Amino acid sequence: MSENDSIPVPSESSNDPNVDEAVTGPAASDSGTLEQVQSELAQLQAKSADLADQFLRAKAEADNARRRAEDEIAKARKFAVEGFAESLLPVVDSLEAGLGIKDATADQIREGAQATLRQLLAALERNKVIVISPAVGSKFDPHQQQAISMVPSELEPNMVVTVLQKGYSIAERILRPALVTVAAAK
Repeated sequence: MSENDSIPVPSESSNDPNVDEAVTGPAASDSGTLEQVQSELAQLQAKSADLADQFLRAKAEADNARRRAEDEIAKARKFAVEGFAESLLPVVDSLEAGLGIKDATADQIREGAQATLRQLLAALERNKVIVISPAVGSKFDPHQQQAISMVPSELEPNMVVTVLQKGYSIAERILRPALVTVAAAK
């Protein structure tokens, strides 16, 4: 190149954006945006890692709670009858003591059997086993009673005439319905 050949030098007041970019370079205009994007990316990655950690902790906590609940249920099932069996042991002791008397009279056997029955009923009651024994003349309740037959009676229809066998419930759930006869329609 000769001295006369000149290289265009942009003036500071150039209106051409290509000229301005050539002077400052594309990196200069994008460097602020790039740094901002990299900063946002780093923040989002940190937040993602934090959320992943929180998720794993919550999942582990839920798994531990589930395992503890399963263990408690298994123990409850395993030892559910423990209290019930414990309350029946005095009944067994009374029966064995009664059978151990060789020369017992009929009255003594009857008295011992009645005392043992009271112990047994008390043990059942302590364990929420309730006797279902409807009164004669009460209305038939199909939820707690089972009608074996209908018999002619002076009572109104669907009233209990006789109780053939007592029923039992536990915690409001029927173990065995009471067996009854019911007054037939006239």
